[in-house]
Amino acid sequence: MNRPIRVLVVDDSAFARKVLREMLSRSPYIEVVGAARDGIEALEMVGQLQPDVVTCDLMMPQLDGLGFIRQQLARKPVPILVLSVASEEAELVLQSLEAGAVDFIQKPTALATNDLFRIREELIEKVKAAAVAPAARLSPLGAVKPQAPLTKKTSARFDAIVIAVSTGGPQALRVLLPRFSADFPVPIAIVLHMPVGFTALYAAKLNELCSLQIKEAAEGDEMRPGLGLLALAGRHLILRRENTGGVIAHLGIQPVDSLHRPSADVLFQSAAEAYRDRVLGVIMTGMGSDGKEGAAWIKAQGGTVLTEAEESCVIYGMPRSVVEAGLSDAAVPLENLAQAILDQL
Repeated sequence: MNRPIRVLVVDDSAFARKVLREMLSRSPYIEVVGAARDGIEALEMVGQLQPDVVTCDLMMPQLDGLGFIRQQLARKPVPILVLSVASEEAELVLQSLEAGAVDFIQKPTALATNDLFRIREELIEKVKAAAVAPAARLSPLGAVKPQAPLTKKTSARFDAIVIAVSTGGPQALRVLLPRFSADFPVPIAIVLHMPVGFTALYAAKLNELCSLQIKEAAEGDEMRPGLGLLALAGRHLILRRENTGGVIAHLGIQPVDSLHRPSADVLFQSAAEAYRDRVLGVIMTGMGSDGKEGAAWIKAQGGTVLTEAEESCVIYGMPRSVVEAGLSDAAVPLENLAQAILDQL
């Protein structure tokens, strides 16, 4: 994009609108073209101003954020970033992602303070990423045709699958994981970048959709066939082989200097150490490069790495980093990824 990214700010708080405008305007790559007080005003302003990205509060009068997202994406796709207070709005955030929002950012609980400035760097990076999200990927999950679970009768070539995903991940996992049957032959461990307070609820929602058992990872969980562990937000998910031969999940804060916690690199490295060449890594949509170093660990041990193809990614960041490093064995569109995983098994 050869011009500044045009952003519309939507928030019922005058203070939040002012702070968000100030934060975004500090970037030479962003131009705030307007600010709306609620969803009704936002719908009008999107039509008038044609922004590249919208930042949207959830709790607003007249028409709330979820209602705005649903109505706007039914009219014309535009990348929408949700700003939320995790502890109070987790359910609404997940519904917003299902409705087609690109990503979300956790706001400080005390809005009338300068704590809002602490999210500036994350906000700018996510606005820049959202601006290049393909319009075709901004559809609500209800528009995705459900498919029956796939089955695999042969013995598994791998003993575990590890998945890394970020922006666009909540939507993508809801497409991928229901394709696996209850007798899926190997365990799955997943790192999804989410703020603290979201992973338990999201895992429960996934579990309702899947034949697999999906749960938020807990200390001491055993990796076993038919189980999918979602890393707990705020803790690394580390797989360790016990003296008994089984592989157990451990939760930790080390390394403390990692960009993400949980980190896909940490999970992938531990999986490579626990399973050697019998681990399959999958890197899906997301901004940044988390998973690239972990993919190198898997490849060094003789394992296999798949990446989601650019055409189906909301943000082609994490997969791109793996492909450009020469670590991807195959790039597969999301709709074919489940079959590709089974073919690898």
